[in-house]
Amino acid sequence: MSFSSSRSRWITIMVVIGTMALSMSSPARAAYPDQPIRLVVPFPAGGTVDFVARLVATQLGQQLATPVVVENLPGAGGTIATARVAKAPADGYTLLFATPNHTINPSLVPNLPFDTEKDLAPVSLVAEIPELLVANSSQPFNNFAEFVAYAKVNPDKLNYASAGNGTLPHITMELLLQRLGTRVTHVPYRGAAPAMNDLLGGVVAVKMDTIATATQHIKSGRLKPLAIASLQRSALMPDVPTVAESGIPGYQGILWMGILAPAGTDAARIASLHKAITAFARTAAFQGKLKTDGVNTVASDPASFAKLIHTEIGQWADVVRKSNIKAD
Repeated sequence: MSFSSSRSRWITIMVVIGTMALSMSSPARAAYPDQPIRLVVPFPAGGTVDFVARLVATQLGQQLATPVVVENLPGAGGTIATARVAKAPADGYTLLFATPNHTINPSLVPNLPFDTEKDLAPVSLVAEIPELLVANSSQPFNNFAEFVAYAKVNPDKLNYASAGNGTLPHITMELLLQRLGTRVTHVPYRGAAPAMNDLLGGVVAVKMDTIATATQHIKSGRLKPLAIASLQRSALMPDVPTVAESGIPGYQGILWMGILAPAGTDAARIASLHKAITAFARTAAFQGKLKTDGVNTVASDPASFAKLIHTEIGQWADVVRKSNIKAD
């Protein structure tokens, strides 16, 4: 064997040995997730959204075999929390628990520090709460048709409460009034609690609320339900018609809750999260913990969630423009 062939063979052997040593010394890429996940909630602790978020965090953590920690980051209509997640590393360890504020804010908040669609990747819807139009019991109408008839004969005489300018109850009520072609005066409050107090006291006539917070007052006779803002009636109030079946086809007012990740998050990690959400969202145990408050569970795919976000951004922009709505 010549010196050159021996040398070549020796080099080849050394390369193989080096490659083997490198592969043995380099740790394998860890499977996702291998550390706690942070779920950022743009609302204070204690409300309905926070309750659902914590339930989701527990279930998601069990499915993924890793802790999912809720971080409440309220303020600025959800933009602070959204900006935090949009600018976080796109590794699947920081997630946003979003609501319709996500699709309303682009029309209300100038110079958002993120692009609502480009900077966040939809993972899945998790839950939906349809709004419920309720009236103070002293009002001279007892159902949706009578409310519409009264409002049209008495434009601007009625008023309605909301938790503040640009909140979902405000936006969805304005959408309803635009579809009806009538006027009811908006009275904004700083939060849902004072708005409900004045509705119960008769200071305002009607309010977009939810089954969870209105049921006790309906049972006591202080409020009366007029219509539910979903496409199907609620099993909890089967005698209350939907707005859609009452003459406004397709109308919905839904407080949805869903999970988004920073844009650029690996598709396989998005898929893992969605698979985990689907696994627990379809269980009777999870659904049972929410249905008593009128919360419906959902596990939509990322593409469907992205379509909803895109559609709502355009819809709310039109409502904001026509009603000249300004943020507080």
